[in-house]
Order: sequence, then structure tokens, then C-alpha cells
Amino acid sequence: MIELLFIVSIFLEPALCSQPSAPSPIAAPLRELPWSKQLNFLHTTDIHGWWGGHLQEPSFSADWGDYISFAKHLHDRADADGSDLLLIDTGDRVEGNGIYDGSHPKGKFTYDIAKEQSIDLICSGNHELYKQNSSEGEFYHTVPNFKGNYIASNLDIYSPKTGKLEPLAQRYKVFTTKNQGIRILAFGFIFDFTGNANNTVVHTVSDTVKEDWFKEAIKNKDIDLIIVFGHVDIRSHEYATLFSTIRAAQWDTPIQLFGGHTHIRDYKLYDKQSVALESGRYMETIGFMSIEGLKTGGTKEREAAPQKPKIIFQRLYLDNNLYSLHHHSGKDDKTFPTELGLNVSRHIGDARKSLGLGERYGCAPHDLWVNRRPYPHEESIFSWLEKEVLPDQIFQSERIQKEDKKALVITNTGGIRFDIFQGPFTKDTTFLVSPFTSGLRYLPDVPWKSASRVLKLLNNEGPIAELLAEQAVSLQPPENVAAQSRPAMLSPANNYIPNQPLPNQAILASEPHDLTPGYTTKDDAGTSGDDTLHSPIPFYSVPNCVQAPVNFDPEDEDKIPETVDVVYNEFIEKWVILALEYLGDKYEAGDSEAYEGGISFTDIITEWVKEHWGVEGEEKCPS
Repeated sequence: MIELLFIVSIFLEPALCSQPSAPSPIAAPLRELPWSKQLNFLHTTDIHGWWGGHLQEPSFSADWGDYISFAKHLHDRADADGSDLLLIDTGDRVEGNGIYDGSHPKGKFTYDIAKEQSIDLICSGNHELYKQNSSEGEFYHTVPNFKGNYIASNLDIYSPKTGKLEPLAQRYKVFTTKNQGIRILAFGFIFDFTGNANNTVVHTVSDTVKEDWFKEAIKNKDIDLIIVFGHVDIRSHEYATLFSTIRAAQWDTPIQLFGGHTHIRDYKLYDKQSVALESGRYMETIGFMSIEGLKTGGTKEREAAPQKPKIIFQRLYLDNNLYSLHHHSGKDDKTFPTELGLNVSRHIGDARKSLGLGERYGCAPHDLWVNRRPYPHEESIFSWLEKEVLPDQIFQSERIQKEDKKALVITNTGGIRFDIFQGPFTKDTTFLVSPFTSGLRYLPDVPWKSASRVLKLLNNEGPIAELLAEQAVSLQPPENVAAQSRPAMLSPANNYIPNQPLPNQAILASEPHDLTPGYTTKDDAGTSGDDTLHSPIPFYSVPNCVQAPVNFDPEDEDKIPETVDVVYNEFIEKWVILALEYLGDKYEAGDSEAYEGGISFTDIITEWVKEHWGVEGEEKCPS
């Protein structure tokens, strides 16, 4: 078991490096880094543009510049003791933060920030593929910025230069590590994604493993380790297929998998020679992985070594703050910052300033949570949308004000990406909460008998749920999708008790009292994976969609309208139309219209906040 370092002090002095407005990290008991004298990894995934770190959460307040400094110190350690360190990123670097979503063009700052970190293996996520401009951003920027390290094993693009379909990047990579001479075969995948723009093609994993190039690549016996990394849930059928296919060709070669997409911390044991790591979301987590006992090809300075009878895999999920990063690198606030790291932190700060992301729109009177409260609940962000934001804002629309129309407004919960904290609600907050550009659409004058049943079809088991599963589409937040195959993540339904431990969050007997709330992960290796000891936080499931009636009360049976406008987030249009078709009302996408000019949920939330939480009395707003 990883040893614990217990710290008596509670608060740290403000540290250098991270964004000036970021809170100082809080000292807490730490587990030691399980460093290997052979091979170590740092893993990021689902960054979603959070290059500046979390400006309202001390546990995750380090920025991308700090990560660059941290990686430099660990590279120095590896060079000093003759081990190797590799950096992995498994996609979804875009959409979800003002640095990306608030810039014109989108990605104006993102690509230059990302490329300053030396990443050894990198791939695409689904968010790089929703829009043509973001996938072309990968083509023109990320792929050349990480030339030779970007892998696209099952992803093609119609070249913006030639118009021809071609792999976005090389299909696989064979390379040898610097210090140990470990010979590695690496593949980079995305899950069987179907929601991409039509300028890209995602080949299913089951088809890809049958291709000649893949079958030939896994025959290579002159390797010591196979790395499968990708924007893929580590407990998915895609990774199960990849593992079984590779293992059939390489019965004893160690396989290390890295995943993403589900926004959670997780670690899976495939067999004695194979494990998988997933490292959270939003720059909250830096995943650390180490392997000991590998066969090596050797270098000029080091002889080749045979594979040991037992391969030792160890993982640690690092809270991304300077307190943690200082400790694990053996540095302090004077020796930790590197010149490059400081420059990147300044560049991030300049980008935020140029985009005006600190502009305050209002002051949130209390926290609103995506998953920390059950739905419905007064502190659920979805109850807030359903009861306050949507009815208030849609009521002001021209169809209701001038024509006295009635409306049912439906949005998928996956369109809301983050919590709202008590305190300043800024321009950046709008992108953290709802970054997507899809606007509102509506089908006018839908019969109430059908309209009133759409939400149930979208949320319950049945034909819509089956089609969603078949096409690998989710209307919920990624964490909720992960919970469907990991029921231990969920708190007991309708049993909300503040600070109640979750079923999968065992508290260590030696754990001190008064810990800060945070990740308390249970995975296939137990409960020792988080570097920082925390008190557990609750996690509740939410439905696929929520709905708000506007300009009528559905509980008043005497005043139920004959028809209503069905208003919805454009992202779910296909599913709304399918639900109505199932109910006997035939509609096509061409029957819908932009609602209020196609206003987005981001705009709706922004306007509501300005009107109801406006900046008057801001001196009373907690910072």
C-alpha cells in the first residue's frame, strides 16, 4: 500500500505560478508517488479547455503552466535515476471553458497553450469532431504540433487541402524509450462515435481490428510493451475488443491502456500483465502510472533486461494543485516554477484578460450542483433551470408575449457541464456551465397529447433509449453514463444527507478528521488511488432530459392547452422528432424553426443571471 504523508498545517501561503485569481491550495494528507525505476506516465484527459485551472476550487487550482513545470521536474528525476517518463493525453481538449469557447476563432489561444507541453502520445476526443472547424483545427494545428506523436488508429478526415479521405494522423507508432530502451507499440483510438461532422469518419473498433495493418502491427514480437490509449471508457466493449484481439496475438506481452471520455477516475485490471487508467476531467486530475518488471532492449548506457515473472503496476490520481505538485516533485514555491511554465501561465492569464473572462454578470446566492444533489432538489442545477431560468426567459419570447402561445421547453442534462458556486458569476462561468453553441429550435402547435409524453420517452427505457445505446449517443453528462456500468458510484436515491459517504468510498481507518471534500475513489486496486485524502462527496444520477412548461400550469387540468410549442436544444432534435413519430405525430427536421433567432442555452442563462443575480450590491458577493 502506498505510504501516507500526514501534514499538520492547514493552509498554505499564496503560491506562485497558477493564475493570480486562483485560490491557494489547502494542505492535506498525501500518499507518496509510486515512482518506478523503469517506466512512469503522466496522463491527462478531457481537459475541455481548462488551461487556467479552477479559479474557485483550491484542490484543482494549478494551471497548464504548472503542469509543464511539474513534468519537467519529473523528467529530470527520470534522467537522474535512469528511468523513463512518458506523457499521454486522450482527447477532448476543446469545448467547456471560455479560453476556447469565448475566442474568435475558437481555439485562437488553445493550440498555442497546449503545444508547450511535450506530450508523447496524443489523440482526438469526440468534442474535437462535433464541428468541422474543430476537427480542422486538429488537422492544421494539433497534429503538426505533435508530429509523430498524434495517433489516429480509427479516425479519418476529408483533407481540407485535397478533399480526399485520409487518416487524421498515423495509425500506430513503434518507438524506444530514452533511458531504459523499452520498445513500445502504441495505438490511439476513439470510441465508436457517431455524432461527428461529415468531414470526418470514425471506424468502429470491431472493424479496425480486422484491418490488415492492425493485424500485421500486433504480430511484432520485438516489443516490450503495448500501449493502447484513447478517448474510450476503460470498461467499454471497444477496449474489451482491443484487449482480447491483442492478447490473442501477444499472449504474454504487457499491455497498458489509458482511457477517457467518462470524466471519472478509474483503474481496471485486465489480467496480470495488463491494466487500464482513466484520469478524470477538466484538469482536476493528473493521472500517474508506473510499471516495473518490463523486458527492455537496453541502451548504450544500460544492458538489456529480461521480463520479470511479475509485472508491478501502480497508479495515483493527483489533485491538480501546487501543494500536491510541489510535494510530488520535491520542490517548493521558489524551486518549482520553470521559465517555460511561468511563460505559459502568463500567456493563459493574458488570454483570459483579452477575452474578458473575469467580467462579472452577477453573484450566485448559493451553490447549484450537477450531481452532488438529487434531482429534483433546490440545490440541483437542473431544478433551477426547470423552475426558474427556462420559464422566466422563454416567457419573454415573442410567440408567448404577442400570440399567447404555450410551450414545453426540453433540454438534455448533458448540455450542462459544470456546477455553479456561490459567489461571482462571470463571463467564464457561462462557458463552464453551458459551452455549446447549438441554439433553440421549436415545433409549433404540437398536440398536447403527444407533446406531454415526449419527455417520458426521452428519459425511460424503450425505443428511444435503445436507439441512443445503439448509436453510442448520450443525453446525460459523461459521469452519469459511467455510473450506469458502475452503480457503486451512486448515492442512495432519495436519501440525501450532507457529507454522507458513498457506497464505493471506503474511508481508511487511519484517516484524520476534518478533511476537505473531494475525490475518494474505489477502483479495481482498492481505495488507495487518490493522492490526497478527502472526505467523500455524494453523487446522484440525473435523467436524460428535463422540461419546463411556460405560460401554463400542467397541473391545472381545466386549462390544459390543445397544442403547445415543443422547444428544445438543437442537439436533441433528432430524438424529439423520433419520440413524436413513435407517438403518432410525423415531423421532420424541416418542420422546425429557430426559436427567438436560435438563442442558445448559454445566452439564456447569461441573460437570466444578469436580470436576477445582477451586479448591484456586488460588494457583498463572496469572492
